[in-house]
Amino acid sequence: MQTFTLKVINLRFETKDALTILFKQPAFKKIKYLAGQYLTLIFRINGRRYIRPYSFSSAPGVDAHLEVTIKRVPGGIVSNHIIDQLKVNDLVEVMEPMGDFVLSENNLSSKTHLVLWGAGSGVTPLMSIVKYALHENIVSHVTLVYGNRKEEDIIFSSKITELKEQYNQFSAIHFLTQAVISNNNPNVIQGRINPDNVLNVMQNEGSIYDTIHYICGPTGLKESVKSTLLKLNIEPKRIYSEDFEVVRDPAEFENIITRVVTIKKDGLRLSIEVVKGKSILEAGLDAMIDMSYSCQTGNCLICKGRLIEGQVKTIGIEKLPESLQQNECLLCNSFPLTDNVEIEID
Repeated sequence: MQTFTLKVINLRFETKDALTILFKQPAFKKIKYLAGQYLTLIFRINGRRYIRPYSFSSAPGVDAHLEVTIKRVPGGIVSNHIIDQLKVNDLVEVMEPMGDFVLSENNLSSKTHLVLWGAGSGVTPLMSIVKYALHENIVSHVTLVYGNRKEEDIIFSSKITELKEQYNQFSAIHFLTQAVISNNNPNVIQGRINPDNVLNVMQNEGSIYDTIHYICGPTGLKESVKSTLLKLNIEPKRIYSEDFEVVRDPAEFENIITRVVTIKKDGLRLSIEVVKGKSILEAGLDAMIDMSYSCQTGNCLICKGRLIEGQVKTIGIEKLPESLQQNECLLCNSFPLTDNVEIEID
């Protein structure tokens, strides 16, 4: 995996807990990316290497700099470090852009209505897609449906307003759970984005048959929006979602117990205890093994290892990536089933 070192040229707070980092593009070899992809940042904090993926909030061909937006997470080691410690002119190591939550332009036409559903920090890749779609004029209309607790939590609030003023084909509908809504503001709705809200929005937006939907947010949001869109006879191929959290059914851990796993790396054999409930990747990182990873959701293949002996169980992924070989496993979602598990990593 190729890495780059980027210089921080500006830091911009979107809300009190959400920060956009503006990186300078390399002078000679520009980093290419697609709207909706993510950039993986690498930090060393107290001697430990941490790797975290953050979605681009910038759009290619629109923004001069590479921008990612981070929201503070309670107890989040990396997000708190970035927001509290990162400074202009700092150098940050990053991996090349990744992710497939991008516009599938083969499914778009000049008649397409693009509807983007997000909540909280899930708006980040959606903002990248919004700016790109409007700038390139590739669809007839773009609607952003965005849920937050209150007005002060709206990330990119000023940018959303600016885009509405700049583009007639862009509209934004806000759902606020902890705010008193004025009757003279029909684009702000009290409550969460739930199936009934989704249906009301779709009816107000006109024909639903030329719509393409992108969803990024908590699992509950994705499930409710998807199920309602399917009931409206929206084809599944017209619904895309970004999975930045893994949902694991406790029932799948019935045969999983704490076991010792052997990791082979750089000619060394290292034994680690994998406590029940933790993945092999999590256990390896806790043991201070320098392991490669990025998304931790089973999409990027960075954490794959070669299973030499024993059996593991994959939990949290509906479908393994087609490019994964028969003897390979994704350590972020792999749990030991036998006592003789041995895995080789690069």
